[in-house]
Amino acid sequence: MACIYSPFSISSPSISARSRTKSKQFAIRCVVGEVVADPKVANLAEPLLLHAVRGGKVDRPPVWLMRQAGRYMKSYQMICEKYPSFRERSENVDLVVEISLQPWKVFKPDGVILFSDILTPLPGMNIPFDIVKGKGPVIYSPLRTSGDVDQVREFVPEEFVPYVGEALSILRDEVKGEAAVLGFVGAPFTLASYVVEGGSSKNFTKIKQLAFSQPEVLHALLQKFASSMAKYIKYQANNGAQAVQIFDSWATELSPVDFEEFSLPYLKQIVDSVRKTHPDLPLILYASGSGGLLERLAMTGVDVVSLDWTVDMAEGRKRLGHDVAVQGNVDPGVLFGSKEFITKRIHDTVAKAGNSKHILNLGHGIKVGTPEENVAHFFEVAQGIRYQT
Repeated sequence: MACIYSPFSISSPSISARSRTKSKQFAIRCVVGEVVADPKVANLAEPLLLHAVRGGKVDRPPVWLMRQAGRYMKSYQMICEKYPSFRERSENVDLVVEISLQPWKVFKPDGVILFSDILTPLPGMNIPFDIVKGKGPVIYSPLRTSGDVDQVREFVPEEFVPYVGEALSILRDEVKGEAAVLGFVGAPFTLASYVVEGGSSKNFTKIKQLAFSQPEVLHALLQKFASSMAKYIKYQANNGAQAVQIFDSWATELSPVDFEEFSLPYLKQIVDSVRKTHPDLPLILYASGSGGLLERLAMTGVDVVSLDWTVDMAEGRKRLGHDVAVQGNVDPGVLFGSKEFITKRIHDTVAKAGNSKHILNLGHGIKVGTPEENVAHFFEVAQGIRYQT
């Protein structure tokens, strides 16, 4: 598929939610050389992102960005000054809603993701933690023995994170069907990595020591996380989430054979459990650095595999097959480039992804220090794309 766009010029847009002016939209004509999927009858009441994931015919790819609500936005920085604790910002309904809607009000993405953290369920599982500025997550009592794992409770979202359900419900009301409301959870192996390592890690020696010397202990912990995250996804869906992304950030630290033992079965278990009660809920799976595991990610049964930027989009499509939707995968560093360069990379990604089952996104979250006007440009270009079949 080839995408053709005309020469352009653009001035830096204002990012004020009320006064932002729309720059000229760039028509992009995408010529399709092969059929990607049979288009379905459009459901006009369904947000663009959901329709695209289901293989419906769309005129452009839906777009949202991981970490689109966050530290690069001046409005978020102002909230941080008033509420310096990340947990307070992510566990207070009013703040969660306000922060989640900040990028929606300015950029109008096709997905509005809940402002939260994958570790939010931990206290409800009897695993105390905090997020320390400049250090990241800290698990006060790392889990490394069978006795430690025995103390872990199964997560009951209604009891321990009612603010998540309330925030999702409010977001649905605020967005009014103009975008899909997205929830998210951490994958079992990634959550286990945090609680065994005691926080973030570079080498993952403690989780691997547990995996390779006491696998039965790790499997017991992974099972508790799998059951709990399946419940958490269903809870989010019941309260307004229209799609849920599963982050398995650290699974790519595993070799393929170890991924098949310590990650894949638990991801499949989550997907299978959710399918029984919420068969139409799109599930997205993201694992950074997943080029060596792409085919195995698709084996989980998720609807969408989110590619990081180290995988060529066309090659990723070929390896995954066209039955699986893809998300991504512009390098977040591109947003530090010129507007012309950003535009070129967007068009390249869209051309390689094809005109069906693609959600335009970055290959990772927006980086701190990203110019806000470049994020605005990314959305404006993306929203100006038009497929031609």
